[in-house]
Amino acid sequence: MASQQERKELDARAKQGETVVPGGTGGKSLEAQEHLAEGRSRGGQTRREQLGTEGYQEMGRKGGLSTGDKAEGSGRRRKESRLMSPSSGLVE
Repeated sequence: MASQQERKELDARAKQGETVVPGGTGGKSLEAQEHLAEGRSRGGQTRREQLGTEGYQEMGRKGGLSTGDKAEGSGRRRKESRLMSPSSGLVE
């Protein structure tokens, strides 16, 4: 636990816009950053409880793939529809 003097120094740095608590980004004071960090941590824990540890890890692995998969898939459909359309001249 930080002493009163250390907390005052951290609070002053936080008021200048510096993040002094991991996960406390956006807090305007030491106390605000502590509350933000606690809430963010608790939110992740709640989600893990809802999905189970395995589901939570899988969600993390697939998180970046969903956007790329959709973009790739829609491009593929566009190419196929061009090949199949009567105006393209490719269909007999």
